[in-house]
Amino acid sequence: MKKNAWVLLLLIVLGLVGGALVAMWLESVPGLSFLTRTADLSWSPAADLLVVGFELSIRIEISLLSIIGAIVAVWLYRKM
Repeated sequence: MKKNAWVLLLLIVLGLVGGALVAMWLESVPGLSFLTRTADLSWSPAADLLVVGFELSIRIEISLLSIIGAIVAVWLYRKM
């Protein structure tokens, strides 16, 4: 299989989503709160140019399990 950047990006996104799902499922376990605690990152650029205006809002909630999922995805990509 030919490796390319799109496959890597897809695997990283799937790893992040998978890690977020595992974090959501483990939220009720009190001993694993350090793995499921999320950090919120947000970015909201906006412009009003009198004729055209736009607003963009990007919010990322990332946990340690999401990062672990992304690392596993990169590892799997390298093994392909």
